[in-house]
Amino acid sequence: MAYTTRCPSPLGAVALASDGAALTGLWFQGQRHYPAWLDGASEADGLPIFEQTRQWLARYFAGRDPGPTPPLAPAGTAFQREVWALLGAIPYGQTRTYGDLAQALARQRDLTRMSARAVGGAVGRNPISILIPCHRVVGRSGGLTGYAGGLERKRALLALEGALGSG
Repeated sequence: MAYTTRCPSPLGAVALASDGAALTGLWFQGQRHYPAWLDGASEADGLPIFEQTRQWLARYFAGRDPGPTPPLAPAGTAFQREVWALLGAIPYGQTRTYGDLAQALARQRDLTRMSARAVGGAVGRNPISILIPCHRVVGRSGGLTGYAGGLERKRALLALEGALGSG
């Protein structure tokens, strides 16, 4: 069963989703790829996973490295989950390019190369914003590119982490 709750953030309200044990989604209200089913799911404000996520977000938005994430269970293809695991390995306050991620994935798969565009597609479908830090992925020259929550939010998240201009 899917459970949801909403919580405020300095960048607008976020919707959280859970299977009851792990966080399965975090979206800014109205962001691209916001799932239609979310509005019909059972509200469950008191789930422990939602409280853990709220505490993690409070530390994060206070400008501190929030530490390990609560349990996460993003639904996606095997390829997407591989990319999302790479996102989770980007340290707080640092950025990587889509090309960096493509090279890392190619090495993991023992390939000579991997499409940065394919990696970008998986990054864009990340269902757990902020905790799986897709906002830490920048364009080849370090410029801000696509973010389902909007470039202003991406800029704000990177500024909060002190990551603007880092690589």
